[in-house]
Amino acid sequence: MGEQVAARTFSREDRQRYRRKVRACLDVFARMLSEARFHPEGRSFGLEIELNLTDDAGDPALVNAAALEAIADPSFQTELGQFNVEINVAPRLLEGLVFSELERDARASLNDAEERARTVGAHMMIIGILPTVGPEHLRAEVFSANPRYALLNEQVFAARGEDLEISIAGVERLSTHADTIAPEAACTSVQLHQQVEPEAFASYWNAAQAIAGVQVAIAANSPFFCSKELWRETRIALFEQATDTRPEELKIQGVRPRVWFGERWITSIFDLFEENVRYFPSLLPVVDDEDPLETLERGDVPRLSELRLHNGTIYRWNRPIYDVVRDQPHLRVENRVLPAGPTVVDIMANAAFYYGLLRVLAEDDRPVWSQMSFSAAEDNFHAGAREGIDARLYWPGLGEVPAAELVRYGLANEDADRLLGIIERRCITLQGGANWQAEVFHRLYDDKGLDRTEALREMTRRYREHMHSNQPVHDWPVD
Repeated sequence: MGEQVAARTFSREDRQRYRRKVRACLDVFARMLSEARFHPEGRSFGLEIELNLTDDAGDPALVNAAALEAIADPSFQTELGQFNVEINVAPRLLEGLVFSELERDARASLNDAEERARTVGAHMMIIGILPTVGPEHLRAEVFSANPRYALLNEQVFAARGEDLEISIAGVERLSTHADTIAPEAACTSVQLHQQVEPEAFASYWNAAQAIAGVQVAIAANSPFFCSKELWRETRIALFEQATDTRPEELKIQGVRPRVWFGERWITSIFDLFEENVRYFPSLLPVVDDEDPLETLERGDVPRLSELRLHNGTIYRWNRPIYDVVRDQPHLRVENRVLPAGPTVVDIMANAAFYYGLLRVLAEDDRPVWSQMSFSAAEDNFHAGAREGIDARLYWPGLGEVPAAELVRYGLANEDADRLLGIIERRCITLQGGANWQAEVFHRLYDDKGLDRTEALREMTRRYREHMHSNQPVHDWPVD
């Protein structure tokens, strides 16, 4: 989302030229796959953490430009809303004490950023949706300065031809309209990257899809939006609706959404890029000067800029990534399922659970995706988002089981590990981020009689204090 794109108006000729160029990139990508031209390192992983900025009261602080200037660290970058920033963690190898080292470094970096952000009146929060975000914070005026955001907003609404409808039925019901993509700014996530070899990509992507429902269930941390208690991971439903380019008629016709779980297991990464080209028109038809075939034939690595840009405007929950780093092309699975927070140690536990389970399932002799339908994986995903850690999910050989029981079943031989132990304790106590937020809110609102707005603010302030303790959320008090 953060890549710089200059503001401009696109012509019909721009779109035609872009379509030709994307298809040329796809042909070159196919040739690169057939010729095994990719960097072989399969242990490299990285992550991105999106954060919210709040003022002392717990409300959104629209000061990301000033905060980034104060932080003065290139690993921190802008995001869609002025109350958002993102930290990009440099790639590492999945070996040794990497998660302990990553936890230490991430905490140090975030603590330093918090101190600097306070000088401009902001506090950092890692949470899926900031509970105090309201309609007044979700207007075009809150977009960050990067012209890409305004341009993307313009193109989404040009494709739709009408306002967005946000309709989410959960514990309570929300029905509203938006005339910008600003509601997307409310959705803050942790994105996990796994570098894979081309021949292994399909197995890793399929495995990531199969476990997405389990992931979102045990990590749910977004129960509130616009003062309403909705899904346990409302971010999933909100993001799916906030960037939907389809008017109602196209939905009825079965046109695919740009925020997409997918519709089938794959046999190659090429399947996903080919679907992108076949099903989705351009949103940002920016063409560069590279001739990808000429670049490849002279022995250099093509950037495939148009193919990558197009891929960046199709928001799969597990997205394929082609990238070039130090003149080496590589492939990654980008997992976009997890919300941010509640603490750094909870994020590390979620990451360790994902990477460990992903590898086990991807390398299994009898793949799990050969034993369950793709639609069952998608149903699990949305059930996990709606119900959180209390969800019941389908799993081959077990049938429909509570998500917490399913996770504990998988951890039976690994419960001594510190991070997986956190996941297990979360499942035993049934206290994840979403359940903690909801219980504290109801104690303040129902039992103590605070009005809804102040109850959400007070809960947000308590969350922020516990977040800085780095105690896992299952140990947070609710009183």
